[in-house]
Amino acid sequence: MTRCDHTPAWAALQQAFDTDGKALDVRRAFETDPQRFAKLSQSAPHVFADLSKNRIDTATESLLMDLARQCGVAQHRDAMFAGEPINTTEQRAVMHWLLPYPAPAPESIAQSAIKILATELAQVHFTLDAMLAFAQTVREDAAITDVVNIGIGGSDLGPQMVVRALDAFTVPGKRFHFVSNVDGHELDATLRGLKPESTLFLIASKTFTTIETMTNARSAKAWFAAQGGTDTSRHFAALTTNVKAARAFGISTTFGFWDWVGGRYSVWSAIGLPLAIAIGAQGFRAFLAGAHAMDEHFRTAPLESNLPVRLGLLDVWYRNFHGFTSRSIAPYHSALKRWPAYLQQLEMESNGKQVDTDGAALAYGTSPVLWGEPGTNGQHAFFQMLHQGTDVVPVEFVAVKTARHQLEGHQTLLLANVLAQAQALLVGKSDSGGHRNFPGNRPSTFLLLDDLTPESLGALIALQEHRVFVSGTIWGINSFDQWGVELGKVLAKDVEARLLSGDTTGLDGSTAGLLARLR
Repeated sequence: MTRCDHTPAWAALQQAFDTDGKALDVRRAFETDPQRFAKLSQSAPHVFADLSKNRIDTATESLLMDLARQCGVAQHRDAMFAGEPINTTEQRAVMHWLLPYPAPAPESIAQSAIKILATELAQVHFTLDAMLAFAQTVREDAAITDVVNIGIGGSDLGPQMVVRALDAFTVPGKRFHFVSNVDGHELDATLRGLKPESTLFLIASKTFTTIETMTNARSAKAWFAAQGGTDTSRHFAALTTNVKAARAFGISTTFGFWDWVGGRYSVWSAIGLPLAIAIGAQGFRAFLAGAHAMDEHFRTAPLESNLPVRLGLLDVWYRNFHGFTSRSIAPYHSALKRWPAYLQQLEMESNGKQVDTDGAALAYGTSPVLWGEPGTNGQHAFFQMLHQGTDVVPVEFVAVKTARHQLEGHQTLLLANVLAQAQALLVGKSDSGGHRNFPGNRPSTFLLLDDLTPESLGALIALQEHRVFVSGTIWGINSFDQWGVELGKVLAKDVEARLLSGDTTGLDGSTAGLLARLR
């Protein structure tokens, strides 16, 4: 990897921005180039992407491709797919892509990447088969009506997002609940309508020590016993590598995963058990197949037609040259309600870094702030600012062509709205009085799925994973550690003891004052 600001392409991009890019009016660009849509849109597995409403042209994209080459994006990608320890601060491989990899036929085991990683792949499929078999027993058990997933971070955001997104494929007769917050109100509200004899708890913690998860797990177990539950081993399962701790808790059914799987990349692993129960083995394998198809696109497609590469480079162009500090996520499908929250962790935890892989301070911005809500709700909340606010915020629309309901007129109206909002951001509207003036030329990306299925959702997630990889590589950072979550957690242990004792010795004035009031 070569840091972006150490390349000739970086200087060329700055010059291009100063000369033409800063003042680019996308409306004029459409007028002068009838082929703009064709040049700046493409199909990838299960996803069609329209980039043509962005403040970019083919000349700039060519310079960005030069940047990708000079920063070693392809080499870094190949190192990841070869199982090299590209997570340099933790000396770990980054192989979440191996989780959706299909089991190779014996005659194809000699393929380069799989030959090297044959042992790991065999373990992946052994665990996958066992997890799917367990999921099937739960699906067939009519006595289990409620599944409660207790986890946090990637052990919550991933499975919660995908289960809700694929609700149309969920087995009848079962409800799925997700508890992550250590705030007892969340667990209490979830347990209120449950019965111990009909509830299965999934405790998702790689180490079985995550304080929020284990606090909720112990409270769930206490509730289970207090309500007359008698068979912990039947009603609790663990997604963990700490089998010993799980057994001490009373859990005999465990499914593990590996240290080369980061939490925010773990939905393809045993952490996806809630989804496997919801949509079954066939559906879960289709989910993995969609991800693998996008993985292969990223691994093999030329940079110029590689959708994760194009999106990641666009993110760099906006963050570092236009100075856009956030991106709004607008999924126009109610089942994708948790999509913005999922992407927040994926991108901001991965690329919210201030030093490069050598620990040197960066002279440029990294991860933007991601935020959003499903359309059309967002139109009646923050779209006012997107259209007429003083800050330019790129918007990423996600639309689904086919509806999975039969309600007349709804889908046409929904699609009309998403097309109209993207159009309005682009074209704007003149008003001499000012109050009804829409400046236009506000950028957006449009991601289109033919249908929201396990395959297409898997591909959409993998697309975002690799996009984050690309921008992180350009910035020269390690996208696969998350030291930033540690300090607050460490301090919380000290503060917890102080809340009990009242000791404020050595605390800053604000923390000491607040602690005293809270006591």
